[in-house]
Amino acid sequence: MKHSRRITLGVAAIAASAALVLTGCSSSSGSDTTATSSDGSALTPVKLQLQWFTQAQFAGYYAALDQGYFKDEGLDVTIIEGGTDIVPQTQLADGAVDYAVAWVPKALASREQGAGITDVAQILQKSGTLQVSMADKNITTAADLKGKTVGNWGYGNEFEMFAGITKAGLDPANDVKLVQQAFDESGLLDGSIDAAQAETYNEYAQILETMNPATGKLYQPGDLNVIDWNTEGTAMLQDAIWANTEKLNSDQAYQDQTVKFLTAALKGWIYARDNPQKAADIVVAKGSQLGASHQLWQTNEINKLIWPSADGIGVIDDSSWKQTVSVAMTAKNLEGTTVITKEPDSDAYTNTYVQKALDALKGEGVDVTGTSYKPIDVTLTEGGK
Repeated sequence: MKHSRRITLGVAAIAASAALVLTGCSSSSGSDTTATSSDGSALTPVKLQLQWFTQAQFAGYYAALDQGYFKDEGLDVTIIEGGTDIVPQTQLADGAVDYAVAWVPKALASREQGAGITDVAQILQKSGTLQVSMADKNITTAADLKGKTVGNWGYGNEFEMFAGITKAGLDPANDVKLVQQAFDESGLLDGSIDAAQAETYNEYAQILETMNPATGKLYQPGDLNVIDWNTEGTAMLQDAIWANTEKLNSDQAYQDQTVKFLTAALKGWIYARDNPQKAADIVVAKGSQLGASHQLWQTNEINKLIWPSADGIGVIDDSSWKQTVSVAMTAKNLEGTTVITKEPDSDAYTNTYVQKALDALKGEGVDVTGTSYKPIDVTLTEGGK
């Protein structure tokens, strides 16, 4: 079974990595191989830093490249993969890239440490993080974790879980046995972990791509229970597009570029919504290490975290933002550390640029809310092939 490579850098790693000169990242460009538009005018070079390697978690950006949406906006975009030694928001703050994709709490931690970055489009409207257990463990809520062995990745990924356990009236230090799990689901599958951390679009699928020795067939959703932190009320916002704060406040050209970039990127996500199979195929063609059925599952699950989007894709919902900030300021890990120690300032996010991008798309007759969106059915294969 091929286990996916996922985010491993969080709050602690952000601080350690902020002073590093980050190198060695690979990049990919789309079908746009020239630096001129169809009318011969020069394209503006733009770099987008992802938070992890090529996979359908970022399908919208690859679709925007493949379909020429960035080029239509006069931009020559290069997508730069992430990796274990790369913190996207640090790359952005240091001026190595023009935009970055990062989870909100981790980016807020970087802002508190001095990174001048602003959330300009909130792509994922819901958290994709689950706590997964085998059905016979009867773990369906955070309160059911009492006395259980509970896995988490650490590195800043654990705060939704700590907040959920605390909200359920449990003491994380005494009422549950917390263990740091591998970046796969091996602990859950071998029985050493009762409830393991997983993303809906990635590690949860890894379980469903594994043969159940009791049945001789792949695990099914009915074999599992999940705790959804959205339901528990401690979810935090995840993938967002971040821009350079200083440039947003002082550089008109960068402001205009940001609107163009978002217009194309959002159009790419809309393409992925309406063409999930084609979007998954685009990601596979870009060199993802994950299999085709896993990529289609991931595209479908990411779409579920975006759509429908009542205010328009990318708009930052104030209530969701406040909940994220609240959890980031109050949830403590076993070391007593919170993600941030104070409220972020007014430059932490803005809907100004995404609203202009949405207005441009609506002017083209593009459906930016996906009110009638329905997910597709995806059949996983062993190993996600």
